Amino acid sequence: MWWGVAAALLANLLYSTGFVLEKRALTAMPSVSVRKPARLLRQVVSSPLWIGGSLALAAGFGAQLIVYRTLPIAAAQGIFVSGLVLLLLLSAALLGERTSGRERYAVGAILVALLMVVLSLKEGTDTVGRDAPAPLVLTVCLPSLALGLWLYGSAERRTRSKHRQPTTGVEYGVAVGLLYGVSSLAIKGVSSHLTSDGLGGALVDLLRSPYPYLLLFTGAFGLIMSQAALQKCRASLIVPVCTTVTSLFTAVLGTLAFGEALPDDPVRLALRVTGTVLAVAVLLMMPKHDPPPPAPDTEPTLPPKELMP
Repeated sequence: MWWGVAAALLANLLYSTGFVLEKRALTAMPSVSVRKPARLLRQVVSSPLWIGGSLALAAGFGAQLIVYRTLPIAAAQGIFVSGLVLLLLLSAALLGERTSGRERYAVGAILVALLMVVLSLKEGTDTVGRDAPAPLVLTVCLPSLALGLWLYGSAERRTRSKHRQPTTGVEYGVAVGLLYGVSSLAIKGVSSHLTSDGLGGALVDLLRSPYPYLLLFTGAFGLIMSQAALQKCRASLIVPVCTTVTSLFTAVLGTLAFGEALPDDPVRLALRVTGTVLAVAVLLMMPKHDPPPPAPDTEPTLPPKELMP
């Protein structure tokens, strides 16, 4: 259990550091677009700072495999979301980003909501699921992938509108969060196939499952979509939104798909359900547009009056 908690905290550090490094690298690059994926990839791989961020994210993925072998899905998501605090601190220190009061309250409410989910857990009574039926996994994941791609495309179309307002990236965060939610379920599935005995048989069994193919799809599309979104929007908002959607998606659907039963105790069940509903409600109420920049405080200069003869 404690190895899982330590791995989750390490994953938080690695993911937050990776996102901030990638955002800083993207800020110095020319504009990237999902419509030109090859050009986007050429730009990012030429940046040592971006490569450092991607290596941190890859290490976070490795830590996440350990987490899912030792902790229930809902408990893991509660710990992962606590990394939002670290992300906000790093964004302020390294990127100079400032969040509005409303956004700070929203992020705080999300943390409270997911803390309620964590408090609904009880050591010794929550089981760690090992596998899920492939048809059920595909039934959950394929519509979610389609919805994520549609939301991202819709946000892209709005940004190209002549009369658009400056977007904060909530739509991008939700879209990428759905892809990463599917990726998180795939990581959970991969972790269940990593056994210490019969490595060859485990590998064949893994390749027969949908998990590696879901990981490849979400990895490729998630990379392109997240980099373009990070360049357009503040990391201090888009990453918390993405993390919240990913965590709720994984905690709710992953718990059901992998057979990790909900609490029998009414108080713990109420905490889990209330926390989930509160997090979704806060997400829906977050501002979808940045305020327009203040107009320059200048007064028009009047021509001097002509002297009367």
